[in-house]
Amino acid sequence: MRLMVMFDLPVETSKQRREYRKFHKRLIQEGFLMIQYSVYARVCVSRQSANFMEQRIKAFLPDEGVVQTFMMTEKQYNDMHFLRGKKVQDVRNTSKRTIVL
Repeated sequence: MRLMVMFDLPVETSKQRREYRKFHKRLIQEGFLMIQYSVYARVCVSRQSANFMEQRIKAFLPDEGVVQTFMMTEKQYNDMHFLRGKKVQDVRNTSKRTIVL
């Protein structure tokens, strides 16, 4: 299971930029990897753990902007198509890193 976080945060004032940096840094600390600008994904072992992670994100949301989450299975994630650009060959962001016990 993957949890994808997409966000559009304002960065017009110094307070908004600070909140953006704090949110971005916290996503990385929680184990999210950047898919593209403002789109991050994290592997979760089950829907329950994805729901739990979503609740953790709610705890550090910025005051302004839009933050959306999307839960998907590994198969749905691996069926993603690249219409432009090249696929990054980073093992941290593939299902090859997933261990099933």
